[in-house]
Amino acid sequence: MPMVLVIFLIAVLGAPLFIIFGAIALEAFHQVDIPSSAIVIEMSRLVSAPTLSAIPLFTFAGYLMAESGTPKRLVNLSKALFGWLPGGLAIVSLIACAFFTAFTGASGVTIIALGGLLYPILIKESYGEDFTTGLMTTGGSLGLLFPPSLPIILYGLVAGVSVNQLFAAGIFPGFLIMVILGAYALRQSFKAKKEQASLALQTPAESEEEKITLGKALYEAALEIPLPFIILIGIYGGYFTASEAAAITALYVLIVEVFLYRDVSFFKDLPRIIKESMVLVGSIIVILAVAMGFTSYLVDEQIPNKIFDWIQGFITNKWAFLIALNIFLLIVGSLMDIFSAIIVVVPIILPIAARFGIHPVHLAMIFLTNLEIGYITPPVGINLFISSIRFKKSITHLYKVSLPFLFLLLIALMVITYWSDLSLFLVEYWGVK
Repeated sequence: MPMVLVIFLIAVLGAPLFIIFGAIALEAFHQVDIPSSAIVIEMSRLVSAPTLSAIPLFTFAGYLMAESGTPKRLVNLSKALFGWLPGGLAIVSLIACAFFTAFTGASGVTIIALGGLLYPILIKESYGEDFTTGLMTTGGSLGLLFPPSLPIILYGLVAGVSVNQLFAAGIFPGFLIMVILGAYALRQSFKAKKEQASLALQTPAESEEEKITLGKALYEAALEIPLPFIILIGIYGGYFTASEAAAITALYVLIVEVFLYRDVSFFKDLPRIIKESMVLVGSIIVILAVAMGFTSYLVDEQIPNKIFDWIQGFITNKWAFLIALNIFLLIVGSLMDIFSAIIVVVPIILPIAARFGIHPVHLAMIFLTNLEIGYITPPVGINLFISSIRFKKSITHLYKVSLPFLFLLLIALMVITYWSDLSLFLVEYWGVK
């Protein structure tokens, strides 16, 4: 009991998460007379995981693109392709945010990197501050279901599920979210045009510097456009694995941004970018290593089975369990960052969900969608605080402007949860391995 109080005390005092989990694992194994070397064994098993190398490589590539001119080139290209459509600029914002979040994870990089570019453009087009701020806040976690999403790779590593299957499973649910938010953006576009007409205002003509044709946008982004296709065709064409795709991506982005575009200085900028990206990776891997040791204790003591037996006293069918699971994950997502939540919660809910007959790949999409929503869920969704700092708005104001997006994402969550074929179509019917 004294050790439990010590662990609680260091947690309250703000000790790093890996220390807390390491202490819990050591104490748990000590209580059941299992040698603490079991934790070291779990760490060695983690090192031998074939997909582990994909995490630092994709993270580095994402951070490198965020620090380069890629955000501006991507916005220009998306604007040239879709800007002429009703709601085109808002759709451009959704696409650009999804692209960056897929490469960087929901780490706040998207809001910081794209906020300064997209926010003034949307305001200029009379979308309104509330809609624009809410859109950028939501965009900070949009794209987590698209490859090569870092949370998907981490989920596959923790749950022992094929990363290739998870990449495929996330495509249709990810597009569903984009379509729902795009429809809302279209509605806001019509509203913005009516307000312009009522005020007899015309959108100021773009300066020569701002004007860009599709041909020019394609030329400027010509070296970055192939990247998503290289990843998808390479993995699903059977040319290379997810880890090999990560290595190719990192090398490709390094050559393009440092040596061809020369947006990033090899000596001045590259060491700093490597450091910043690897700090994130290091924190994930350290937490993962000690948490896997704690997970072994949970398995040895059959904790998930005991939780399942307890749950059966209240929940007797799959559909009721899914409702309870969504409520639980929304709370988790609003209180924990997605990486910690995957490491801590997935090993507990995976065997319970299996007992209720939920496919592990479908469960992954439910889990990740909930955690994506959690980033804008009051009171402590992390994107709310990042946007509050980035756009100099009060946190209560962010609560208000994010509510319409939160409601729309909850609709998408219900569809993803109760229509399992949306997630499993490519996996089961096209035979993705």
